[in-house]
Amino acid sequence: MAYGPGGADQRGTRRARAVTAATFMLSWVALLWLLEAIDGPNGPIVREYGIEPRQLDEIPDIFPAAFLHFGWDHVMANTLPLLVFGFLAAVRGIGRFLGVVLVVITVSGLGVWLTAPDGSNTAGASGVVFGLFGYLLVRGFVERDALDITVGITVLLLYGSILWGVLPTTPGISWQGHLFGLIGGVLAAFWFRRTPPRPRVRRTPPGGIGPSPWS
Repeated sequence: MAYGPGGADQRGTRRARAVTAATFMLSWVALLWLLEAIDGPNGPIVREYGIEPRQLDEIPDIFPAAFLHFGWDHVMANTLPLLVFGFLAAVRGIGRFLGVVLVVITVSGLGVWLTAPDGSNTAGASGVVFGLFGYLLVRGFVERDALDITVGITVLLLYGSILWGVLPTTPGISWQGHLFGLIGGVLAAFWFRRTPPRPRVRRTPPGGIGPSPWS
């Protein structure tokens, strides 16, 4: 007879993952606020490391640009959705979460680099926000997980209005970063989907008696 892990152990693991995810996201947001405090609104760091389109030497800037902002209102607008979406994504595992974020930043940043208007400078965590939003929306359907489907539908009901941000409706807002971030999150859901475990098959030895049901 075999025994699976106890309920208390499973609850302890879930609690530990939740604490780790919350601590990670709070640290991330604290870093964004610290960088803004150091740089100041439209400071030299964001001007230097923001994404200026279609210049080859700007491609590496797609990564630091995701952590820089053009003022307190900018970083504040990204804080709450980044905390919520990041926690819901990171609670499944920090390693997988970092892979998702890397895909999102890459796709969002390259999309901005390719399509943003000449002379613009783009930075901010909103590409990551939209990417995590897209990831949470489709993750459950990709993995056929009922709990994650419920999470995705809840996120859509509560935050679905942000989808207007992928349209070029507000001057000075990078809809390109939002749109390509969303695409990156959907791609990441497929890229990092979990493979369900293969069912174990019990075989009967040739000419012998199968394993005891009590083993």
